Amino acid sequence: MGSGELRVPTAIAVTSADLALPAQDERTVPAVVLPDLDRQPLDRSLTALQAAVDQHGHVIVVCSRATDPGAERRLRTLRSLMESDRIALFHPELPPLALAVLARQLRQLASCDLGPGVLASAGRLLTHYLHAGALLGSVAKLDRIPVGLRSHAKSWVPGSQFAVVAHPEPQLVRLTPEAALTGPEFATRMLVARGQLQGDWVTDKLAKSWNVQGLREVPLPAQSAGWWGTGRLIEFCSYLSDLSVLYQLVTSVRQSPCHWCGIDVIGDRCVFCSALPSAPETRAG
Repeated sequence: MGSGELRVPTAIAVTSADLALPAQDERTVPAVVLPDLDRQPLDRSLTALQAAVDQHGHVIVVCSRATDPGAERRLRTLRSLMESDRIALFHPELPPLALAVLARQLRQLASCDLGPGVLASAGRLLTHYLHAGALLGSVAKLDRIPVGLRSHAKSWVPGSQFAVVAHPEPQLVRLTPEAALTGPEFATRMLVARGQLQGDWVTDKLAKSWNVQGLREVPLPAQSAGWWGTGRLIEFCSYLSDLSVLYQLVTSVRQSPCHWCGIDVIGDRCVFCSALPSAPETRAG
């Protein structure tokens, strides 16, 4: 696995400091934090993003779907003003804690000999290996996954709690002594972030049933309550932590140059210029 000692790592940016998790290992590069994008003057946001591009060459902004729409509009405006194809905006449908985990995995991989296009494309690949959910005190306002009428009705019963997986496949069960959630079929670590809900079900029963190899608690991201529809929650995310495993996953996928901007990518879309694969007759020509 290369280290690219003479190469400045591609920047992995997040839109708030609570999405910049502590480094997983000594090689994990720091996150670039772009806070208050929709609340500060345009020229200040432009200066901050331009400085990141000048320093790192390419910037991958990992943005939550729970982020204020104004912040995402500001990011797109900035990219248009800079007329730059060196800024990738990546906003997967993940809960905030899982998004922070994904951003850290990309920060780990940024220390390796991966080109910016491959690194940006890796985000979509790695989401398949995240298992993200929460223990909720109510699902009355949960609109991110399907919630049946019976669950909605039970959420009004005092003391009711619900165990939910939002990714990779939605699951929702009322918390009972027999409650269980289907988890990963490979060894993972788990992060847990507590909101205004008490209980040890996640750290004791769930972590054990998922065969978690290590567990750590972190502060709850500010956007979590909005994403889950309640502040009475305990959010969790199970993930791959070993850099060599992440690197092997990414490098095992075929790379090809984007037909539009020429940067090497994996998958079917360039995250930097947003070009789709060219049609077969175009490639032949």
